Amino acid sequence: MAQINLLPWRDERRQELKKEFLGVIAFVLALAVGLVLLGDRVVNSQIDEQKSRNQYLKQHIAVLDKQVAEIRDIQKKRNQLLDRMRVIQELQGNRPIIVRILDQLVRTVPDGVFYTRLTTKNKAITISGVAESNNRVSSLMRRLDASDWLSDPNLDAVRAAPAYGEQATTFNLTVKVQLPTTGAQDGEG
Repeated sequence: MAQINLLPWRDERRQELKKEFLGVIAFVLALAVGLVLLGDRVVNSQIDEQKSRNQYLKQHIAVLDKQVAEIRDIQKKRNQLLDRMRVIQELQGNRPIIVRILDQLVRTVPDGVFYTRLTTKNKAITISGVAESNNRVSSLMRRLDASDWLSDPNLDAVRAAPAYGEQATTFNLTVKVQLPTTGAQDGEG
């Protein structure tokens, strides 16, 4: 039998397989590096795109915040104007009431009594005056209590006033303002 030496052929074959294997590894490695670079570029472009979207949103949110602040300011001014209008309407509506109250104060004064000072605060009128006698002060209080526009007279102080007469007194009293029912208002006008 002939002897064939296959060792050199096997070595050659091994070298070829080794070269092919290294070539495949180099190709796969190059392909992997290329894919990683491509993936990195894709991800970076998506990040940049998202950053630009976020910046766009931030700009528009800032614009909307300014508009919301303007709207709040306008609402505040509107509420202030409505409050002013309400106060003006109340003053306009209270004009006849003030006239009626002053008229009632004049109508309830009995002879021998005169007022020296009137002050108002929170629907209460403080009256200071001089009367010829204590009976005149009592008569004034009864008349004030009987009035449709005034109620709850309360005598705060009574002092002798000999400068105005023998039985003369100075007095301070408080009376509350009370709006009459609509029937009483209609009957007086």
